[in-house]
Amino acid sequence: MRPIFKALPTEAVRALQAGSPDAYGMKPERKISDGDGVPCRHCLENVDAGEAYLVLAYRPFPQLQPYAETGPIFLHARGCERAAETDMLPELFGRTAAYIVRGYDAGDRIIYGTGAVVPTADIPGRAAELLARGDVAYLHMRSAKNNCYQCRIERG
Repeated sequence: MRPIFKALPTEAVRALQAGSPDAYGMKPERKISDGDGVPCRHCLENVDAGEAYLVLAYRPFPQLQPYAETGPIFLHARGCERAAETDMLPELFGRTAAYIVRGYDAGDRIIYGTGAVVPTADIPGRAAELLARGDVAYLHMRSAKNNCYQCRIERG
């Protein structure tokens, strides 16, 4: 089972970059990057120093329900290119020691027992292991320190 790492969909990102409201109904905040720790969830690259970026609330679920976590993410303010879907862990994530990897079912509910803080080098293997289970529809990768959404992982 090959895990496929997926960035945010371009259509949703372009709407946010154009000023559409975030998951809390607020306009995304515009900031200028200092060049450190501002990962864009669309191109999966860090926002360079001096570049404008957006901070906004994002809910990576189709509808509200008890497990639909919402949290802050960053996006380039400009129209960046979406990262290619890949079975390799995107380079951006190699700068951090570990991430939370967690499984969800087809109803977008957390599958208890799937979530764990996983060393970065072990994420592709852990993702493949979880995606081999019949009850796991997809995974989220989140920050181990702040629980911020990083990307979605699906079967390849």
